[in-house]
Amino acid sequence: MKDLINKLYKNHSLIYKGLLFLCTSFLIVYLFPKSGKFRYNFEKGKPWQSENLYAPFDFAIKKTDEEIQTEKQEIIDNSVLYFDLDQSVKPQVKERYSGQFKAIFSDSLSNRAYNKVYNTGIDIIEELYAFGILNETYEYPDTRIIALLEDRTVVKDGFFSELIKLDAVTAIINKVLIEQDLEAYRTSFTSLFFDIIEPNLIFDKSFTDKALEEELNKIAYTRGSIAKETLIISKGEVIEGDKYQILKSLESEFESQVWTKSNYNWIIFAYTLLVALALLMLLLFLQKYRIEVFENNTKVTFIFFNIFLMVFITTLVVNYNSEFVYVVPICILPLVFKAFFDARLGMFAHVITVLLLGFIVPNSYEYTFLQIIAGIVTILTVSELYKRANLFISVGQITLIYIVAYFAFFLIHEGSIETIKWEMFKWFILGGLATLFVQPLIYAYERIFGLVSDVSLLELSDTNSKLLKELSNKAPGTFHHSLNVANLAEASANEIGANAMLVRVGALYHDIGKMKNPTYFTENQSTGINPHDELSPKESARIIIDHVINGIEIAKKNNLPDRVIDFIRTHHGTNMVYYFYVKEKKEYEESDIEPNPADFSYPGPKPFSKETAILMMCDSIEAASKSLKEPTSTKIDAFVENIIDKQIEEGQFLNANITFKEIQKIKKVLKRKLANIYHLRIEYPE
Repeated sequence: MKDLINKLYKNHSLIYKGLLFLCTSFLIVYLFPKSGKFRYNFEKGKPWQSENLYAPFDFAIKKTDEEIQTEKQEIIDNSVLYFDLDQSVKPQVKERYSGQFKAIFSDSLSNRAYNKVYNTGIDIIEELYAFGILNETYEYPDTRIIALLEDRTVVKDGFFSELIKLDAVTAIINKVLIEQDLEAYRTSFTSLFFDIIEPNLIFDKSFTDKALEEELNKIAYTRGSIAKETLIISKGEVIEGDKYQILKSLESEFESQVWTKSNYNWIIFAYTLLVALALLMLLLFLQKYRIEVFENNTKVTFIFFNIFLMVFITTLVVNYNSEFVYVVPICILPLVFKAFFDARLGMFAHVITVLLLGFIVPNSYEYTFLQIIAGIVTILTVSELYKRANLFISVGQITLIYIVAYFAFFLIHEGSIETIKWEMFKWFILGGLATLFVQPLIYAYERIFGLVSDVSLLELSDTNSKLLKELSNKAPGTFHHSLNVANLAEASANEIGANAMLVRVGALYHDIGKMKNPTYFTENQSTGINPHDELSPKESARIIIDHVINGIEIAKKNNLPDRVIDFIRTHHGTNMVYYFYVKEKKEYEESDIEPNPADFSYPGPKPFSKETAILMMCDSIEAASKSLKEPTSTKIDAFVENIIDKQIEEGQFLNANITFKEIQKIKKVLKRKLANIYHLRIEYPE
């Protein structure tokens, strides 16, 4: 049992990666559509590339979206408008008319004229209320069919033009009076009727909407059917018209079938295999080419989390409305990975993510092509992300690539630009703008996962920061030395394509441990007094060596990132404090006792990256260059060669992924920089 526990403890990192791998795979599969995938890929207007296709089962031919939309619009345009009719209004109006008519006309007319005028008023009421008077103005075509309701029952129907609007009452009165040759009474009648007329029709919107909904629900979404074993399309036949719609119907029917439990389990199993295979490729890539990332569980978790996050967000958007799929800023992924790791890892992870998204999105080939091309553009164009202008330029280029690629695909599918969907460009622009969210996202990731990006490095490189100010006050000589080393290291990193910003920051902080005992280091001894004179060589060596340990403690106390602390750990590797070792050796010359080299050696580790190797070279060269007397180009060349060759002989760069060719380039840079520092002239032959 104890052996098992020990074994588990030794392999806990691999066990964690295995669990992370399984959890991410299952979570991604959970988001996938749980239906079968149509085995054939086809495009409208292109020849059928597969073998002759026969119907595998009976299925209905679905109408196109355009056909269904046309039917719906036709039903909406011809739907019945329902109005509630108040039958009590007409008798009340007649009663009020009779009373007010007597009051106005009783004394001024003869019996015959009185009856004619009175009956004309009744005729006006009958015409006004033949269908009814609307309570307000409605903007509908005159040809729309209407129905009058009483207690939810249709009592009369007709056309909207037969309903009287309030502003048309005067025209009706005038028309009837002209017909009866009673125009002289126009003013009296108009005044009378506007006092007694009352609308009796109210538009019943809820009943109208309900009736419309019932009609829309009756729409058939299919037209005809295909019997099993019927030839659908032959090899080489162009996919267009009905053939295309039949294939789309078969694809839809195939993917929406009600699957048995056995089928469902097989689909889940197949999806799991594919997702696991994709994520396994990512792990193998990390293990082979990015071993420092692979061995860091936090970084592996960060990579898997980002991949899952993109799949999750895309799934939500597709489930809501697949038209918005290009609004999801997938190009944030390579930007984030490039900011924290490197371009190659960012591109590899981006491709894996896009391949996984191909199972979710519609038009998967088109989507995959666009996103991979956009990812490549992102990797190629974005450099120095901490410069805001660079990000805006890159976003513009990404958006342009989306638009150009979509335009090309549309031309391939449709053969013309007449029906192009211009609103798609709006989604591409929104997706490009959403990519700008990468800046706050990088900041959040730095706080959550403890990673460091170029943006943070830029902040740390500020010499007015608290820690560097403290260094300049307590150990001004060391601070000046660090600045010189930073300049040399940055130039060297630029020469071989290493991370110049990272190595500069590492150089600025690599000697902060000297703040604890600044006067024990020659660059800070301004009084001419050397405190090492009162110490044994072994004690002096211990103080010198301890500046690495002290630097790590100070760095952790001030929350410096691990990537920066690595420079403090490795800038002396396992080198020996040779001066005090030789001094100790001289004191033992008369005895047979040899000093222990371990007491005079730095604890390490050795540099394990190009950047840390560059710092070791530049630190040694800058520190030793102070001892150069009457420097010449020849002396400087030999001086640089000797120091770096000695470091190579001692195996200080064995763990760093740096080549001899790159070391030679660094040597040239250091020679040129030292020559500039000492203002050397060209040596002419004597």
